[in-house]
Amino acid sequence: MTKHDPDLSQIFHALADPTRRSILTRLAEGPAPVTELARPTGLRLPTVMRHLSVLEEAGLIATSKDGRVRSCAIVPEALATARSWLDEQRTIWETRLDRLDEYVMKLMREGKT
Repeated sequence: MTKHDPDLSQIFHALADPTRRSILTRLAEGPAPVTELARPTGLRLPTVMRHLSVLEEAGLIATSKDGRVRSCAIVPEALATARSWLDEQRTIWETRLDRLDEYVMKLMREGKT
């Protein structure tokens, strides 16, 4: 089970911020220079760079530099850890809810007989 996976914590920390999520949404369309990513946020470049650093530390993006232009690209496979954990949680809760449903139905049948 991955519940104490430090990579998972970093990924969820990175995804917790709406600015970082909007950056990832933009990068899902394709790579972009940092200045383009910063423009819609209304934030100063150093602040955007800190957001990008968090995303990069979590492995969600990769950056490259060509001359004076720094570009970013999403690393979609990095979300596999989070997806796996969420799938595990879904399975656990669906199983629990199925058992609860069975128990309630049993109580209802016993009450009607």
